[in-house]
Amino acid sequence: MEEAGAAVVTAGEAELNWSRLSVSPETLESELEARGEERRGAREALLRLLLPHNHLVSLPRALGSGFPHLQLLDVSGNALTVLGPELLALRGLRTLLAKNNRLGGPSALPKGLAQSPLCRSLQVLNLSGNCFQEVPASLLELRALQTLSLGGNQLQSIPAEIENLQRLHSLRSLSLHNNLLTYLPREILNLIHLEELSLRGNPLVVRFVRDLTYDPPTLLELAARTIKIRNISYTPYDLPGNLLRYLGSASNCPNPKCGGVYFDCCVRQIKFVDFCGKYRLPLMHYLCSPECSSPCSSASHSSTSQSESDSEDEASVAARRMQKVLLG
Repeated sequence: MEEAGAAVVTAGEAELNWSRLSVSPETLESELEARGEERRGAREALLRLLLPHNHLVSLPRALGSGFPHLQLLDVSGNALTVLGPELLALRGLRTLLAKNNRLGGPSALPKGLAQSPLCRSLQVLNLSGNCFQEVPASLLELRALQTLSLGGNQLQSIPAEIENLQRLHSLRSLSLHNNLLTYLPREILNLIHLEELSLRGNPLVVRFVRDLTYDPPTLLELAARTIKIRNISYTPYDLPGNLLRYLGSASNCPNPKCGGVYFDCCVRQIKFVDFCGKYRLPLMHYLCSPECSSPCSSASHSSTSQSESDSEDEASVAARRMQKVLLG
């Protein structure tokens, strides 16, 4: 084991490895300040700083100055609840490993991340094993990100806004295993360069069908559906205000054989979608009634039964493919 404070220099790059040394915050601050870029003189720039398993509760303040060339920072296995503003000074950072901490909530990442040079340099980010209940909005601004690991958190959903973020098109690997995801937004299909997707240990993989329900429509829903389906003409003076507002929220049934509409009351269904030509993803699919779950609902009974059988076979095959790829 290297003595605390000793830099390891290999193959032309400087690495400082303080893994599992239980370095005190005071010692850590002192050593980093001594190695700051302004005080290094002719010394080689520090490129890799490894600080995992040191009981850190905050990032060292000394990171805020003197380390513009740092490319990798590992602070995994500590007790961090936030990544402070010191992180923003690492304008050349490419890899940040902060797994197995206590990070979570909207303030876990530093303010101004989207406007910092770090936004354009960070390529690998590992936040697995933390306490995030939702994907931090600032993560979706990291333009150069290629690998994002969020497994082992408490995520319940992936924001649909992911489709609006063109730098995310370069994302190659997305790890979401061991969360609480019950579905994926279809906007995730816009990640056209995604090569690896980990979803094991999520409800959508192990029990997504069990939770799908359909509630009877309300009188408001029935009235609005009737007006839309029958194309009944009306003026703002003919209907109550709440019904007028409700009519503006109509969604069309995606079943091409139906042509119906729905509002609040709909059938939630899982639809398997080919993705990257490698496997099929279960995406949430909304229908206006249980009868629309068959793609040929307006055909004869025999053909309907056949299509339902084909659909079940297709779903079971897709489920087996998905289980092999995502859980294997």
